[in-house]
Formats: sequence, C-alpha cells, structure tokens
Amino acid sequence: HAKEEGLYLLACRDLLNRIQGKATVHVSFFEIYVGKLFDLLNDKQQVHAREDGDQKVHIRGLQEKQVTNVDELMAVMEAGLAQRSMGETGANAQSSRSHAILHIILREADRFAGKFTFIDLAGNERGADTKDSDSKTRMEGAEINKSLLALKECIRALDIGKSHIPFRGSKL
Repeated sequence: HAKEEGLYLLACRDLLNRIQGKATVHVSFFEIYVGKLFDLLNDKQQVHAREDGDQKVHIRGLQEKQVTNVDELMAVMEAGLAQRSMGETGANAQSSRSHAILHIILREADRFAGKFTFIDLAGNERGADTKDSDSKTRMEGAEINKSLLALKECIRALDIGKSHIPFRGSKL
C-alpha cells in the first residue's frame, strides 16, 4: 500500500502549484489543550486569543514560518506535531489530548491575501473509556467534550438560522 497523503499536504501542494511566486506562504500551528492555547512552532509557548473591534479573533504571540515548497511544509508540520499533547487513554495507547489548528496564510507584497485553516479535533471521550484513568486524563477528556459540545451548538445555531451563534462557549 502506498501511503496516502493527508489533507494538509494535498491542499498545500495544490496551493503552491497555483500561486507560483505570486504570493508567499506562511504557516502557524497551535493547539488548544485544557482550554489554553500553545504555539506548536515555538516550544509550546502559551499564546492568547483576542477579539478585535471587527469581532475577528487573532492569536497573539503566534509564530509563523514561511514555506516555499511541500517538503518545507512537511518539516514544519512534523516539528509541530512532535510538540502536540498526547497521552494514553482507556481506548487508545496514543491519543491526541488537544485540538490542533494549522493556518496556511497567503501574503502578496507583505499584505494579507488569504488564509486556510485546518483543524484536527481531539476525539470525544466516553466515560466508560476513562473510568480507570487518572484525574489528569479525566480532566483532559472533560475539556475535550466541553469544547466539542460548544462546537456542536455553534453548528446547530448556524443550521437553524439563529441570529446568535454561541461561539464564546469554548476557545475552539
């Protein structure tokens, strides 16, 4: 079996082929772990989500790396993934304990031209899978479930056309 390429890699390969020198590509990568944000490209330094006057959320202190080809993107992603919070649960020997967010940012002449955001969600935690876990694992699971529920409520509100979207229920 040939190894299948992931969505990040396929998207970036296509993007780099299409822009061919018209723009620069920058990458940032962070995780949401137990309700806090950590920069996966800067030794897991804590960063902060801030909302501006236009109600756009910005991640303060987040480092960006410029990439010019797919190999550079893969190297940056692998470095970030090596920093991601992982742990053992009742269901998996190696389980991501955080949500990971990868931004691919385009700039033309040092001006913002666009952004792609990819999110790798941590899986939800069933109580039966965590009953023998320590308190840290149970706390991580509770935070994961809380953020996934908040996401579900946002999607539901959008789906039924509500005027208020409860996006502040979680950092996610």
